Amino acid sequence: MSELAAAMTAIAAIQDRIDVTDVLYRYGSTIDRRDVAGIRSVLADDLWAQYGDSEPMTGGDTVTAWIDERGALTQWQHHLLSVFHVELDGDQARALIYHTSHQVMLDAPDEVKVIVGRYHNELTRTAAGWRISRLVMEVLWRETRQRTP
Repeated sequence: MSELAAAMTAIAAIQDRIDVTDVLYRYGSTIDRRDVAGIRSVLADDLWAQYGDSEPMTGGDTVTAWIDERGALTQWQHHLLSVFHVELDGDQARALIYHTSHQVMLDAPDEVKVIVGRYHNELTRTAAGWRISRLVMEVLWRETRQRTP
């Protein structure tokens, strides 16, 4: 491989890593903004997902609707995501994301629910860009905190 070809390959890998990471962060920010179209835009049509001990779901539309229904119960949400690992293999990627989420529910405005966990995601490159094709949320800790004066 020529020096130029090797440099181009390295640049393409860096761009893929940036694009994958952007999709993963956009997933959290669109949920927090209740941007349903934005949520759907990062999910593959044939997505397989499981959140904690909930039943697995299939399909980007199904998961988007589920997220939207749950979000309707919140006054606000705030996801803090840290992408720890991205492994690229052609048009496939695997990622480990650390997750802390704060949620205030409409029916309990003086409480915040805190969820700490990890996402184990797989992504696929599509004609429209990288999309999350498998999402497993491993819940490590949940608690409810009261507002302090």
